[in-house]
Amino acid sequence: MTPATPGLERVFQIEAEIEAPRGSGPSPLGERLHIPILGGTVHGPRLQGRVLAGGSDWPVVGPDGISRIDARYSIEAEDGTLIYLVNRGMRTSSDAVRQRMRAGDVVPPEDYYMRSVAVFDAPDGSHRWLSEHIFLCSVAPAGKIVRIDVYLVT
Repeated sequence: MTPATPGLERVFQIEAEIEAPRGSGPSPLGERLHIPILGGTVHGPRLQGRVLAGGSDWPVVGPDGISRIDARYSIEAEDGTLIYLVNRGMRTSSDAVRQRMRAGDVVPPEDYYMRSVAVFDAPDGSHRWLSEHIFLCSVAPAGKIVRIDVYLVT
């Protein structure tokens, strides 16, 4: 028997509004940043809602320049259901692109690689499917907005 070949289905986009990153300074692992999440929207064919304020991304930018993403926040679906989300991934780019992004410049997505895996914790009911699948994301920061295209792995 041969395993199924996975595919991708775009299910929604998250647009998260963020504050400017704050750094904690160098450490043996790199520099830990704190990026507060202020809110946002969720829209697409499989989910509508909003990003709640109060979440954060806590990336570590290693000595190799790779940013290891660790974002945690909540979504409120259009029907009022609260859904917890952990989004982990990485961003790789040249030093020049990294400096531009950190300054808040909008950089074309072809100038960097930024992907993540989203894990949802949704209650029983119509949104339970989020907890029962794997999701890959393509991430594009644009100043104070981060756009995340969420794909269900079929």
